Amino acid sequence: MDLIEHITWGDQPLCYIIRAGFRPERTTFVTPPEFKQQVGFVVYPAGGEIKRHVHRPLERHLVGTSEVLVVQQGRCLIDIYNDDRELVATRELLPGDVMLMVGGGHGFRMLEHTVLLEIKQGPYTGLDEKEHF
Repeated sequence: MDLIEHITWGDQPLCYIIRAGFRPERTTFVTPPEFKQQVGFVVYPAGGEIKRHVHRPLERHLVGTSEVLVVQQGRCLIDIYNDDRELVATRELLPGDVMLMVGGGHGFRMLEHTVLLEIKQGPYTGLDEKEHF
């Protein structure tokens, strides 16, 4: 099993799965810089430091919603769909696995009691953001 899997449909990226065992030795971003959400591992040696800072208020224009889910507990299956709502792949996610959805659609089936940490850009405008199929 690959520690990082890119699931695509043709040349369209749909999902990145980063397995819990992925531990880079140096700072590594999994996503390309043009993605609207960036996922990476920032590595520092003992005694390293992140200097105090603030983030400048940049205005950005985003279309769509990408999301990151981290399996905190349990096991589940993720079904990944293309833009035509056709099933492209099914993968099992385990504790510590990270999933980044960047296109298409998705659904989850829990194999046991599961806790997912969800991270996505806001603001959240309500359930009208989702279209079920």
